[in-house]
Amino acid sequence: QVQLVESGGGLAQPGGSLRLSCAASGIIFTIYTMGWYRQGPGNQRVMVAAIISDGTTNYANSVRGRFTISRDNAKNTVYLQMNNLKPEDTAVYYCNAFLGYQSNYWGQGTQVTVSS
Repeated sequence: QVQLVESGGGLAQPGGSLRLSCAASGIIFTIYTMGWYRQGPGNQRVMVAAIISDGTTNYANSVRGRFTISRDNAKNTVYLQMNNLKPEDTAVYYCNAFLGYQSNYWGQGTQVTVSS
């Protein structure tokens, strides 16, 4: 059974930092594209960052230069380091593991709130 368990969300002040983690089990982690998505109130879920099996990364324009995605294949874990947080980063953040449309898995989500 596939499980993606996120942690690290919470409250941060504008300009602050948080690091999200997603521990995966039940998949061959090394071959999956891992991603972070977010969904703000009243908005659709959108991609924030993704990292493919060879380490190539991709970022949404809104977070490029502030967020960093990384993966530790030995720990089956993907991370999202979020720096210089802004109120508009407030959302539920979801971990995603993608290999194909029949191998597409989601975590339960973790809330990130940026507020003074």
